[in-house]
Formats: sequence, structure tokens, C-alpha cells
Amino acid sequence: MLEGCKTAQERWGGVHVIIDRWLEQRRQWVETCVYLRERGEFTPTDTVKIQFLCEMLVDYVSAGHFTVYEQLALEAKEFKDDSAAVLLSELLPLIDSSTQIAIEFNDKYDTKEHCNAQLEALPFALQALSLVMMERFQFEDQLIKELHEAHSEKNA
Repeated sequence: MLEGCKTAQERWGGVHVIIDRWLEQRRQWVETCVYLRERGEFTPTDTVKIQFLCEMLVDYVSAGHFTVYEQLALEAKEFKDDSAAVLLSELLPLIDSSTQIAIEFNDKYDTKEHCNAQLEALPFALQALSLVMMERFQFEDQLIKELHEAHSEKNA
């Protein structure tokens, strides 16, 4: 995606844009999740909002795995930053475990039928997912700080 950029500023500026978009996805997911959690009890009419939350969750998790982490790894390699590469290898398994939980949540609530079948359990499932995702966000923030922001400073 960014391999064709001619200068380091173009390349890492592009990574910055990717990260900014990704963090905006995160913010939107968190806002939607908080809104739904505050609802408490759910009715079958809430299924559209729950499905939307699932879509945002899958999009966010996918962007991390298939775009952001890959670009951060390339950045570490480009800057010959072995400690950043080690950090990435340590944190990715922790992030992967939350990915599995996110996928399981999606599989339970991604359709109207799935939602309606498990509506009563949704408040507890949302609470559990929120906790897992907050931990994931901390790991991801650490990756951004250690891999991208450190390299941005070197590039400046």
C-alpha cells in the first residue's frame, strides 16, 4: 500500500493517516458500545444497532491485523528497530486473544436471529467484550507509541 512512496515523510505520513482513521473507527465503536451498554435491557428493535456494532467491531479488528500492525512492523524493520519488533512479537499474541473474543461476540450477535435468540445475555456480553477491548486498546496504544511515534520523531 505505502511501498510506492518516494520519501520517508510520504511513507510514514501515510502510516499516520492509516492510524488516525483506525483510531477514529475505535472511537466510533466505543461510543456505540457505551450507548448500547447504557440501554440496559434490549428489545428485538435494537438488533439493527447491535448488528452495526458487530460490523464496526469486525472492521476495526480487521484493520488492525491486516493494515495497521503490518505497517508498524514495516516501520520497525525500516528503522532497524529490533526492540520495536520484539515488542510487536510480544503484544500480538495478547491482541490475538482479544480478536478471538471479538469474533465470538460477532458470531453470536451479527444477525437479527442471533440477536433475538440471545438478547437477554447481551448486557453481560457487552460488558465482557468492553473489558477485553479496553485491554486491547492499551496494547495497541503501546504499539503506536513505541513503534510509530518513536519513528516519527526520528524522521522529523
